[in-house]
Amino acid sequence: MFEAFRDELDEHHDRRERIIKASRDITALSKKIIFSLQRVRQLQSPIPSPIRKEINTRYDTIKELFTSIAPDLQGLNAWRYQLQISSGCQEYVEAISFQHYLETQNLITHHEAQDMIPGGVELTANDYVLGLFDLTGELMRFGITSMATSGTLPRGSRNDSNGGRDILVDLRSFRMSFESLDTSSSSTDWSPLKRDLVKKIEVMRQSVEKVENAVYGMIIRGRERPKGWEPDLNEGPERGREPVESY
Repeated sequence: MFEAFRDELDEHHDRRERIIKASRDITALSKKIIFSLQRVRQLQSPIPSPIRKEINTRYDTIKELFTSIAPDLQGLNAWRYQLQISSGCQEYVEAISFQHYLETQNLITHHEAQDMIPGGVELTANDYVLGLFDLTGELMRFGITSMATSGTLPRGSRNDSNGGRDILVDLRSFRMSFESLDTSSSSTDWSPLKRDLVKKIEVMRQSVEKVENAVYGMIIRGRERPKGWEPDLNEGPERGREPVESY
């Protein structure tokens, strides 16, 4: 009898370790996809071919990882090991939702995100929402980088149904929706969404405020500059310094 218990416990620990390792690998690959997508500079346009080729290779590896642990996440085990796979699912949602936004300037739906996870691995509503919370941080980085390189806020095409919304309008819309999120119906205090909501909302607000401050600064500096102003490339700490003779 005790040998059966031992075998069951060994099987449980082996299964748990497989899921944890796969989740870590999925997280790492998803982060690399996000880093690659941050090189995109235009909304509502196809991902450039070199970047698409790069991220597709990582997507293929992620799908293989999900497929490898799918048998371990069937039936009751899907909930038994949900915490172990949760971080990987959230990071994956962040990656695919970021790409979806860059291409369409819309949020990916829960159903669309679930369809991109192979093997029947379930994407819980909690992991989906928490992944979208993290998306706001990537949109903040994308917006500020675009302003720093081009001097303009990323904006969609004016010819589509969105009317050429800029990224700040979308971030403010996300903030309003997330702040109205009600988790009081959650029956457990250890629910990931209920547990992490306060922290996630605070980080999300900071991301939106960073973009707002960057836009305010860009507008104010732009008005202070005279028409036709160009940066003086000779300005800087080296200007006016005489070369130092070597010994």
